[in-house]
Amino acid sequence: MDLLTPPPDLYGRPRPDRFLRRLTAFSDWYTPALGRPGLRRNPRRPAPRPAAPLRLVVTGHRRIAEDVAELLLADPSGGPLPPWQPGARLLLTLPSGRERHYSLCGDPAERYGYRIAVRRIAGGGGGSVEVHDDLSPGTRLTTRRPRNGFAFCAEPAVLLLAGGIGITPLLPMAREAARRGLDWRLVHTGRTAAHLPFTEELRALGPDRVEIRTDDRHGPPDAADLLARAPRGAAVYCCGPAPMLAAVQRALDASPARSLHFERFGAAPVLDGRPFTLRLGADGPELTVPADRSALDVARELRPDLPYSCHQGFCGTCRVQLLAGTPEHRDRRLTPGDRAAGALLPCVSRAAEGETLVLDV
Repeated sequence: MDLLTPPPDLYGRPRPDRFLRRLTAFSDWYTPALGRPGLRRNPRRPAPRPAAPLRLVVTGHRRIAEDVAELLLADPSGGPLPPWQPGARLLLTLPSGRERHYSLCGDPAERYGYRIAVRRIAGGGGGSVEVHDDLSPGTRLTTRRPRNGFAFCAEPAVLLLAGGIGITPLLPMAREAARRGLDWRLVHTGRTAAHLPFTEELRALGPDRVEIRTDDRHGPPDAADLLARAPRGAAVYCCGPAPMLAAVQRALDASPARSLHFERFGAAPVLDGRPFTLRLGADGPELTVPADRSALDVARELRPDLPYSCHQGFCGTCRVQLLAGTPEHRDRRLTPGDRAAGALLPCVSRAAEGETLVLDV
């Protein structure tokens, strides 16, 4: 048999299968037809418009734990809100113009209100303080529609590990696991019981499935000990401080769990970083970016007004224009066209050692 002789079908018959012969003939006709006028997509057609932002009003604001405030948000007209799934978050634009991500921690079945919980960070970027001090009932806010980068897959067996305010995306997951009758466990860790929100709500979902562990009573949590609670072959969902996430990742292989899903609220540690130079403006000052710090953090020491939100390269809030230099793009947001046009997300992107990046700021 040579390359010009068609092989027999799967059953050894010398002639091609009649159905496949007809399917091939149809494909030969259909594929070129898609390029005919009236059927092909017009490359000059503008890209679809992004979804309009949501206009929301604060309908409730109360303290639910030490340094933790709960906000209830609704449509000012009382209409239903876009649906969401456990793990989703909102990108809120605060009255100051700051943009911050907050996980939805209510019930997805509740279509007329969103709920978020925010821990006050006095030495942070000011967003959490603004939420605590300035957002009273009646305050109007703008937000993008819910997005989910931490989707709950509802595996038959799951272990939910929360550190402090990291309980916010996991609470809806626990509710969904209970609703589906999954084999689930949840451990909530924190400094003291007074610092942990939603304790009673969690226990109401399953008193024998929820464990509250505080440092003052049980000592700092050990990742291997936490993972030992996982049913054999379980999926682990973890959200909390960076050291907790790193410890769980290291201990996973020796645990009964099979897979790990996680979300971090802060910036990930810089890996394989090399020092480089950052210049703010064509004739501006030059700053040294160490191997273990981000360009955004260094720039904000001199320009604290620079916007930011996720610190992880996916929201695009810190986007700046590159005037000169060759960057190492490490974000998950910019398209090849954006990068070719000089866009840069300094929260994660870097440059080669000795390189100088000039930013239009």
